[in-house]
Amino acid sequence: MDIELLIRTQKNKKLRDIGEKLLQERRLSPEDALELFHSNELTYIGTLAELVNRKKNGMFAYFIVNRQINPTNICVYQCDFCAFGVVKSDPKAYEMGMEEILSKVRETYLQGGREVHIVGGVPPHWKVEDYVSLVRTIKENFPEMVIKAWTAIEIHHMAKVSKRSYEDILKELKDAGLSAIPGGGAEIFSERARKIIAPYKANAQEYLEVHRTAHRLGIPSNATMLYGHVETYEERVEHMQKLRELQDETGGFQVFIPLAYWPEGTRLGGKRTSSVDDLKTIAISRLFLDNFTHIKAYWITLGERIAQIALNMGADDLDGTIEEEKIVHSAGAKSAYKQSKEKLIKLIKDAGKVPVERDTFYQVVAIHS
Repeated sequence: MDIELLIRTQKNKKLRDIGEKLLQERRLSPEDALELFHSNELTYIGTLAELVNRKKNGMFAYFIVNRQINPTNICVYQCDFCAFGVVKSDPKAYEMGMEEILSKVRETYLQGGREVHIVGGVPPHWKVEDYVSLVRTIKENFPEMVIKAWTAIEIHHMAKVSKRSYEDILKELKDAGLSAIPGGGAEIFSERARKIIAPYKANAQEYLEVHRTAHRLGIPSNATMLYGHVETYEERVEHMQKLRELQDETGGFQVFIPLAYWPEGTRLGGKRTSSVDDLKTIAISRLFLDNFTHIKAYWITLGERIAQIALNMGADDLDGTIEEEKIVHSAGAKSAYKQSKEKLIKLIKDAGKVPVERDTFYQVVAIHS
């Protein structure tokens, strides 16, 4: 389709002006993003997003052979939107031993895995040494594996209980073998919404400061947004604006990951987001976050089919094989627990894109054309 013709024939003047802005590679305003969220022109928005994506990533769509480990579901915060975290006395509570964790890492390593992604609950009885020891032990046993571990929430908690700075905590983790931090825990930055869904965990300023500190120390990170619960479109845009501002400052974010809220088993309740909302959120994030190279369609929360469609609406990454994921599945996600490398390659090829196996830092490992 002729993109200029598509924009020129758009009947809504505000949407037409947004299209012209993008053709001129001018930055969208928060008002522009809000206009897109309120629009029902999904095909138009998705086509614009794919135009921007192809300028940044061509026909490449990325994946990684990795392993997610959720070492415990015991959590001090007990957020109403979360079905994963429980108190220590709960019959569903668990803590993995080190041998079990190493066994899972070994399995992925032998399959050509390059990354272990660690995130879980925040147990009240864990000390900083427990987090550091886990990273160090994995790195000592599997020095070639990149460790992406502990969200800003967990790092903030470590700093709080030890009365140390974020910088001290991050330096110790980095010395132990940590190379990147995931984006979880951002939820939604709005103070109003955060008081409802997660009133006790680190606030937006603290989350952003952990990432700012990590970037200053040469530790890249991911960024997320949980949407589809109690937040408004205005609060989604405000969230992305704060991330865009920090990325302008540091350049340390590698990818933005919109995470669809799953309500099953949560105290907050609610309904699952629509596929239209999922695709629109992916596309608008691609258009608004002009200083992010990558937008992830996280197949765990979206499901395979919507993630595949998203690869033609602004997303360029599916995440990875993952192997095991407990947090979102606790809230009702029905996606398979793991994907084979071959399945991800097929999903990408069937979407008309070129599958690119990557490492944690988006360096190309192999192109599966």
